[in-house]
Amino acid sequence: MQTRRTLGPLIFFSIAVVLGAYFTFAAVQGSYGVFRRVQIDAEIETRTAERDALRAEVTRMANLTHRLSDQYLDLDLLDERAREVLGTIRADEIVIR
Repeated sequence: MQTRRTLGPLIFFSIAVVLGAYFTFAAVQGSYGVFRRVQIDAEIETRTAERDALRAEVTRMANLTHRLSDQYLDLDLLDERAREVLGTIRADEIVIR
């Protein structure tokens, strides 16, 4: 009879420790744990920087497209693009290869 009384609390505390360890592990390592949150935050920062770089590139390309459109003519840009495409140089330029 004495072994039943000492065995009951021992089983209870063993189960409590195992459940506590499980939930602690899940809170740190699980799908919604601390480490996963740090991973997600780092990925958000990376994607935000990538998005900002792409937005800047789109803005730059939109500006170049606008400058080459029929409504607006940038002679310097037109001259640069024509010389690059045709492979020509002006008489006052020096080519370094």
